[in-house]
Amino acid sequence: MPATTRPAGGLTALAAGLTLMAGPTLTACGTTTTTATPDATATTTTATTPEATAPPCRTAALAWTLSLFDGDGAKGEGGRSGARLTAVNKGSGACLFAGYPGLEIHNGKADGIEGAGSGHPAAVALPGRAAVTVDLRYTRRGTPGAGTWCVRQHEAAVSAPHDTDGTVVPVTDAHGKPAVLDACGETIAMAPPRRAGAGT
Repeated sequence: MPATTRPAGGLTALAAGLTLMAGPTLTACGTTTTTATPDATATTTTATTPEATAPPCRTAALAWTLSLFDGDGAKGEGGRSGARLTAVNKGSGACLFAGYPGLEIHNGKADGIEGAGSGHPAAVALPGRAAVTVDLRYTRRGTPGAGTWCVRQHEAAVSAPHDTDGTVVPVTDAHGKPAVLDACGETIAMAPPRRAGAGT
């Protein structure tokens, strides 16, 4: 059987045809990615928001508050008391709050308690002026079994996740008035960060 010779121009046309069949591949936000497969052309739509690719939140770019829950002047439920740490994005651009914030409360250079969370929480995207909250639970001084490792302080040192620069935030009651956080134990339990909802 005689050999068949295909002109070079035919290969060029074939390659151009395959390129047109595959279509453009774009990776910008909210675009459609088209991929050629041996038997069909699959279309996948990937929607990403600008917040999801935002830079990490920085301590100095956030407005912080630390407020005791209403009625925390008395012993909390089951001997546990609570507070809420809130951080508001002061800028107009989005940032990503990825992890637990830093929290330290000290009696001068003596006893100290740090915030500690469990696991690896999902990152929280914060558009400009949006807020993230972290609920805190601790054992109040005077609670049976509280122990003697305690701090009583009107302020705490806080920092954004993975940021080495911190700031000091005053402790307030649920109505925004100066208050004192009186806690015992080695750590203050931190709930996973979450976006603040209406009325938070």
